[in-house]
Amino acid sequence: MQTSFKLRPYQQEAVDATLRHFRQSDESAVIVLPTGAGKSLVIAELARLAKRKILVLTHVKELVEQNHAKYQSYGLTGGIFSAGLKRKENRHQVTFASVQSVSANLDQFRDEYSLVIIDECHRVSGEETSQYQRIIELLRQQNDALKVLGLTATPYRLAMGWIYRYHYRGFVRGSSEEQAKPFQHCIYELPLSYMINRGYLTRPELVNAAVAQYDFSALSQDRFGEYAEKDVNQLLSKHKRVTRAIVEQVMELATERQGVMIFAATVEHAREITGYLPEHETALVTGATDLKDRDLLIQRFKQRQLKYLVNVSVLTTGFDAPHVDFIAILRPTQSVSLYQQIVGRGLRLDEGKQDCLVIDYAGNHVNLHHPEVGEPKPNTDSEPVQVFCPGCGFANIFWGKTDDDGRVIEHYGRRCQGLLELAEGDEPAGQNGRPQQCDYRFRFKECPHCGGENDIAARNCHQCHKAIIDPDDQLRDALKLKDAMVIRCAGITLGVDGGKLKIIYHGEDGEELNESFDFSKPGQRAIFNKLFGRRFANGQAPKAFNRAEEVLEMQALLSAPDFVIARKQKHYWQVQERIFDYRGAYRKANET
Repeated sequence: MQTSFKLRPYQQEAVDATLRHFRQSDESAVIVLPTGAGKSLVIAELARLAKRKILVLTHVKELVEQNHAKYQSYGLTGGIFSAGLKRKENRHQVTFASVQSVSANLDQFRDEYSLVIIDECHRVSGEETSQYQRIIELLRQQNDALKVLGLTATPYRLAMGWIYRYHYRGFVRGSSEEQAKPFQHCIYELPLSYMINRGYLTRPELVNAAVAQYDFSALSQDRFGEYAEKDVNQLLSKHKRVTRAIVEQVMELATERQGVMIFAATVEHAREITGYLPEHETALVTGATDLKDRDLLIQRFKQRQLKYLVNVSVLTTGFDAPHVDFIAILRPTQSVSLYQQIVGRGLRLDEGKQDCLVIDYAGNHVNLHHPEVGEPKPNTDSEPVQVFCPGCGFANIFWGKTDDDGRVIEHYGRRCQGLLELAEGDEPAGQNGRPQQCDYRFRFKECPHCGGENDIAARNCHQCHKAIIDPDDQLRDALKLKDAMVIRCAGITLGVDGGKLKIIYHGEDGEELNESFDFSKPGQRAIFNKLFGRRFANGQAPKAFNRAEEVLEMQALLSAPDFVIARKQKHYWQVQERIFDYRGAYRKANET
């Protein structure tokens, strides 16, 4: 029986943005909608409008079933291709499929598809050998104008950062220009705060853990920001009293709550938590739980026969229980994406539901509403800071540090992420007609051949294409020489004598090197400004100094190099290289 759905205004806007984009371009696109925003309705509407074959992919059978059901509710018939659902239908105009099942049966997808829609598309990596990329590559062989659309609430991966390059509001995502992104354009985005403020999602009540917390800060993370299970279990085994105290508080706070989801760190940890909860009201679901048992337990939880659902990394997506109004996080993660997915389990609307209590017992310090940096945190005390580009004026958001008055004292941005606006009638100057990114760099490596400014990780100059000397090679070669000195620069001090500016470079072990710049000579003044004036205030406010005294007045904002290389002359050491913004194998000053 047909149930007609009326799209919410933002869902219609997302559909319109998709149609508009793919009429102009074949480049891949992403729609960003928070968990609970009704992505399956957007997918259903796009599938309804499609004139040719389309494939809707996702990674779990629950989402395959959910997306298919929404499409069928229009009174239309679509196929399901999923081993988990025991159906392998691929003859319909619209097929809803699990990526694993399609990847294992590529020979059954030789038809010409016009569009691939990927739900939870933050799971797509840039690697050509991944299941998603192999499917896309195969379908492109049948249709080189294949359109690829992704939908996600969290458009970033910890090891990669943002999963797309260009944002429709006029900026570029990501700092590394060499890293491939699985998608090119974000064409529509709605923030979580919009959904909550307009009553489309339940308001999260974020509460600090008052009783006890785990401290995972001493454990080392992998490149995805996660922790080794063995290390976590070892730490947790020493804090059983903490776990018991946490569970007792959860039970006390849950008295007036309808459904409680507890996210545990490991299977061992989940079993311990379950042992402290009332047996007749509790279910434990892990990756090892038999699928039939899992489905039965989840069903009982959704029907409110069970109050507590303890799980380990298996119910973060594709799980829909609107009555959940208490989320207890007992697992560590640095992934904003995962954190949002966890909290999102409790934000769906339900009758009589006023809010969703969220307590983080793992000290994750993730800001639910500010994931916009989209790059891994360089260190624990970094926060999102706003940095204006001196070139185009774009307000960048980078990781950085501020003083007590909120002024930015340091940031880790490399290149301005603004897109240059075109004058009326101009054609885009970028590759494939894409908008052009502002070329101002806050941190850069200068080409010794043409003087061009390049990304600090660049191997070849983007202007003259010649090889750029690797700083690691420079340091390695200098360390081999008997007449060379290399210092890890911990800071600089300045002095003025006449029109000359003297700079003393201080090594972390007390060594010193120095050099002078005669500001009465235009050539030496220009060299100083290129080295130091251009990097003034972390590149936020480049200056051209005319007098040595001016530099002295503002020395606190001068950037010091990370390494200084000097060669022995007859009676003194002559500075030959100053290496700024170093990212390499050697330890910098004051790093452990």
